[in-house]
Amino acid sequence: MRNFKPPETKTTPSSTAEKAFSLISKGWEEVRSSADADLQLIRNRANSFKNLADKELENFLNSASKSTFIVPTITATATTTAAPAEIDFVKKLRPKLSEIRRSYSSPDFKWAPRGKLKLDLSGIKNAVVAEGVEEEEDARFGKWRRERFKDEGQFGELNWEPIKAFKDRLKELEAELKSPSSSPVEIFKGIKNSEFVEKVKLSFKSICKEPEETKGVPPLDVPELLAYLVRQSSPFLDQIGIRRDISDKIVESLCSKRRNKLLLRALPEGDSSLIKGDNMNDELDLRIASVLQSTGHHYEGGFWSDSTRQNVSNGKRHVAIVTTASLPWMTGTAVNPLFRAAYLAKSEKQNVTLLVPWLCESDQELVYPNNLTFSSPEEQELYIRNWLEERVGFKTDFKISFYPGKFSKERRSIIPAGDTSQFIPSRDADIAILEEPEHLNWYHHGKRWTDKFNHVVGIVHTNYLEYIKREKNGALQAFLVKHVNNWVTRAYCDKVLRLSAATQDLPRSVVCNVHGVNPKFLKIGEKVAAERQSGEQVFSKGAYFLGKMVWAKGYRELIDLLAKHKSDLDGFNVDVFGNGEDAHEVQTTARVLNLNVNFMKGRDHADDSLHSYKVFINPSISDVLCTATAEALAMGKFVVCADHPSNEFFRAFPNCLTYSTSADFVAKVKEAMSSEPQPLTPEEQYMLSWEAATQRFMEYSDLDKVLTNETRRDGKNKKGMGKSVSMPNLGGTVDGVLAFAHYCLTGNEFLRLCTGATPGTRDYDKQHCKDLHLLPPQVENPIYGW
Repeated sequence: MRNFKPPETKTTPSSTAEKAFSLISKGWEEVRSSADADLQLIRNRANSFKNLADKELENFLNSASKSTFIVPTITATATTTAAPAEIDFVKKLRPKLSEIRRSYSSPDFKWAPRGKLKLDLSGIKNAVVAEGVEEEEDARFGKWRRERFKDEGQFGELNWEPIKAFKDRLKELEAELKSPSSSPVEIFKGIKNSEFVEKVKLSFKSICKEPEETKGVPPLDVPELLAYLVRQSSPFLDQIGIRRDISDKIVESLCSKRRNKLLLRALPEGDSSLIKGDNMNDELDLRIASVLQSTGHHYEGGFWSDSTRQNVSNGKRHVAIVTTASLPWMTGTAVNPLFRAAYLAKSEKQNVTLLVPWLCESDQELVYPNNLTFSSPEEQELYIRNWLEERVGFKTDFKISFYPGKFSKERRSIIPAGDTSQFIPSRDADIAILEEPEHLNWYHHGKRWTDKFNHVVGIVHTNYLEYIKREKNGALQAFLVKHVNNWVTRAYCDKVLRLSAATQDLPRSVVCNVHGVNPKFLKIGEKVAAERQSGEQVFSKGAYFLGKMVWAKGYRELIDLLAKHKSDLDGFNVDVFGNGEDAHEVQTTARVLNLNVNFMKGRDHADDSLHSYKVFINPSISDVLCTATAEALAMGKFVVCADHPSNEFFRAFPNCLTYSTSADFVAKVKEAMSSEPQPLTPEEQYMLSWEAATQRFMEYSDLDKVLTNETRRDGKNKKGMGKSVSMPNLGGTVDGVLAFAHYCLTGNEFLRLCTGATPGTRDYDKQHCKDLHLLPPQVENPIYGW
């Protein structure tokens, strides 16, 4: 017999839903029946309680009506009995209670609408100021509270001023309520008009108050938008030939109709402290910033900005000084950055690194004097430190690092090889000082300085345009170099310092002399002044000139002046000290013209053989700020120099004699040769010192604010409104585009060679790898990545 199996039934979604619905229905019926039973039980219990209460009330009334109260009345003659008044009260109350009972028992009874809540001041009073409660609380919790807060005086006793004031006010209200002469209306008015209530209202208003700066700021109109666009595009317009003053006039014309109302409308009512001066650019910036802040917009950066800038810890800041030359090459870009590093590190407020170029031995033979060469960076670093400490008189505490460089014979300068920024570790990438920023970045192919560092300052040393104009096709070359300099300094610097107005006007630049003189020259000047005061003859020789012997360093001007006024300066001799590429040509020209010039080899300006000269001649107009002029003034000598922007700083010194014409040159030379120079005052000595130069540098580069964190990284300062964070900066986008385009162009070797770059400077070579212990550039910068 086969085992019978019932046929399997397939479960469909509809059948599953029906089962679930039936189950829910059964559960709901059970809950409803249980609730009905509970409600019925409650009704029965309520009826039983009502019946019991009715019976008790009935018994009370019946017993009260049957009882008689005998109240004895004593008179002079007899005693009588009288029914008390309470009996009549109970008789009158009985029918009213019956009516109330019937009304509550009626099924049509409805409760009256709930009345409005009223503040019970007596309850608050009992909760806060009742003496009995306080005593009871002290009895229960006083001991525990004193133990718990014995070390926390501010919480040990509830004597907070607002609570005390609240207690005092409640006591006054209690007294007014007890007073029979005070009506509730008068008390309410007193509460409403009390000082305490007014303070509470003001507190709530301040909490819920809407910021004033978000109110009443009208949107920008078309002229304002166009003015902002033109102003931000001024660097680009300058590149295509539209000068900056023309751009400023366009901006002023667009905003002239609203000039008086521009800032008043954007600032809160009554605040006119910022309406000072006539700077339309600042007013326009504040106007746009206020509109963007009123919309809640916060600019966090754009496509061209890099978020990899280093976050500075609470420790010391780090300053990296990058320059284009190094000792023993006695040039301004080698000496001045060295002193700057020493005096910045002397304050011990920040760590300092000096980054100088390392030349292979073949290039060292071309650059360094007296055939001096170094086999390792450590050997050259020792030479640099010994030279510096001998002159400053204190132990220097800063780091010296090297980057690969190659000497260009055509440009007579050192060109960086590879990415110079990579030789500053990322942990130290905080503040960068670029000595000759245009020179460093002409062919820079690497990390953008302003992306890697928090603050980048450029210092312009050289008037390249003046040198280039002297070359073949100089006008065309100067035009191109001018725009390239604008390009690279705008793309790679936050601030640019120009030593004098003789340099090219660059974006974000200010003019300030941030160089000092070697302290050794100031000591020589003090010695000379002391000897003169004692009656000794100090200056036994006449005039001299000292500088690198190239035509552009003032030799052309000197020979022209001496040749033109040879008869006027009869008997006047000049001793010239210098070495250089044009030495033979310069000496030959002077010999052909039969000039009274004696040529000697170059030497240190502090050499003892130069102390007895009285007059220093400097006719150069290609210098930016002649270091030799400052050194001669520091030694107490006369200086005869051209009336030129490069000498503007020296005009304040009485021993500086400037001339504007060739005839004036003759007059100044005769004046200097026939008189004695004045000793320097302490104030004049300080102006020439590196201490004063460092102070000027900190101020004009904004480094003092950066180092003290008065200016934050996001562009806001501690006071006022930060414009750079409140609004997207079109200038920053333009800078990013310029930097990216420069990176792409300098990455092509063919384009580099076409623009005059030294071959092989895109990356460092094998000799650099060996000398500086570097990885090959193919490993450091693989071809598949930038």
